[in-house]
Amino acid sequence: MQNRAYNQGHHVTQGSMTMPKQNIEALTDFGKRLMTLRKTTGYTQVELAKELGVTQRMISYYKGHSEYPPSSLLPSLAELLGVSTDELLGVKAVKRSKKPDTRLQRRMQQIEKMPTRERRQIMPLLDTFIEREQLKQR
Repeated sequence: MQNRAYNQGHHVTQGSMTMPKQNIEALTDFGKRLMTLRKTTGYTQVELAKELGVTQRMISYYKGHSEYPPSSLLPSLAELLGVSTDELLGVKAVKRSKKPDTRLQRRMQQIEKMPTRERRQIMPLLDTFIEREQLKQR
């Protein structure tokens, strides 16, 4: 089979096509990038899957360098991980910035949704930890 524009870079062996090495490496890099970004933002695979509306198994599948997620998931995934889709796909280098802990932010949002009585019980505990940290810094 002759290489044409639509299959350049692919290798044909007895009628089957194989993916070029650079594309396989890009998938591996995507899996590593996904795992790193997920851990950096404080998500577990289960939490990330729940936020995206997919199964944990799918997150593990993408992490395991099998393939990219569907394009419909990329914007949501990038937003949850705090990067652009270009950064997520490796088109641009990921910019490391000091961002607030998204896991902590999610917990605070959950606390805000609790009944007032339960929030009042949590506040003294939070105050104790904050005061203790302030004393350490003196």
